Amino acid sequence: MSQIAYFDLVSHWRLDAPVPQVWRAITQTEQWPRWWPGVEAVHRLAEGDARGVGRVQQITFRTGLGYRLHLALEVTDVVKEERLRARAAGTLAGEGIWLMKQADAAMGGHTDVTFVWRVTLPPGILRALAPLLAPLFRWNHRRVMRAGRLGLAGYLAGPQPP
Repeated sequence: MSQIAYFDLVSHWRLDAPVPQVWRAITQTEQWPRWWPGVEAVHRLAEGDARGVGRVQQITFRTGLGYRLHLALEVTDVVKEERLRARAAGTLAGEGIWLMKQADAAMGGHTDVTFVWRVTLPPGILRALAPLLAPLFRWNHRRVMRAGRLGLAGYLAGPQPP
């Protein structure tokens, strides 16, 4: 019996924009390909309720390792402008949570974003090789998230839609 390989991945972003603006950019997932290098496509599969709970989207990421991740993300919890939790299925399975808070006004009104992601690899060769490949997977995650942070910072610095 093969052991399940969990990866706990944490990213911290500090963005020079207020929480409502950052929240809007992160929750308007269909816009991610405009600012997040590596996000190739986003397709909404289900709408969800008025808060977005139950919304399901298929997202395709291009990685630095030459493969694509196809994830169906289902929003499971929303506290507007504070917390967004989603469950993933597809190339990876697991759960992620975005946490946002306004930094101290004395620090310039930045938004601090923390993304915590716990995923498992599908059964097969990747799961079997996970102990050996873990550093490479973590490097890839950092690379994808760094590109997202830089892309979002540039997007937020430009003119914003109403």
